[in-house]
Amino acid sequence: MYGKLYVVGFGPGSKGDMTFRAAKAIEDVDVVTGYTTYVNILRELFPDKVYKATGMMKEKDRCRMAIEDAMNGRSVAMVSSGDSGIYGMAGIIYQLVEEMGADIEVEVIPGITAASAASAILGAPLMHDLSMISLSDLMTPIETIMKRVDCAGQSDMVICLYNPKSKGRLHNLSKAADVLLRYRSPDTPVGIVRNAGRADQNKTITTLGSLKDADVDMLCTVIIGNSQTYVAGGRMITPRGYPIGGE
Repeated sequence: MYGKLYVVGFGPGSKGDMTFRAAKAIEDVDVVTGYTTYVNILRELFPDKVYKATGMMKEKDRCRMAIEDAMNGRSVAMVSSGDSGIYGMAGIIYQLVEEMGADIEVEVIPGITAASAASAILGAPLMHDLSMISLSDLMTPIETIMKRVDCAGQSDMVICLYNPKSKGRLHNLSKAADVLLRYRSPDTPVGIVRNAGRADQNKTITTLGSLKDADVDMLCTVIIGNSQTYVAGGRMITPRGYPIGGE
């Protein structure tokens, strides 16, 4: 008899930012499967669970492992930080379920994504139309990424950058900043949040003109304001257009 596979987004990392659905799924399943870093986070919150983990670049391996466990009658939670359907495991799970002909039930459980978590820490920068772009070129050509950055820049959308910088990708963020400076003032507010929702979180508010020199790594989420975004009281605010004040 086939089991069930939950694709769970558990949010930024703390249990307080985890949805009730996500916590219940993790508590109820036989096996929790995920990237090693995520499993280590959850092991502290749910110490009595059975865990299976794989390292970086082993996404297909752990997804197949989770699907096979479900095919063998076990209930499984395939976990992702943030939201499972935004740069998470939901897509590859559905693709592999079809490829493997796995007759199992799959349920996707959403979570608080990095954009939402970082926005709440910074103030209210995502109040209008926005674009989320990953600067990781491991699976997407850098030319395609920069074309998307260019289009988002032309559209005057607020932009949230995922995977902004790593030891192997030192220059993609600088390239993105150069593209956006074609369309936006160097004074455009930029918020940087590291480890959003975790014990050692911190934030910085800088400008687009200074972004190249900012302290940014893979643990950061970068939010670049639109032409209306401003900073007040240490908070980034993007107006939606509601009338404020007297007539």
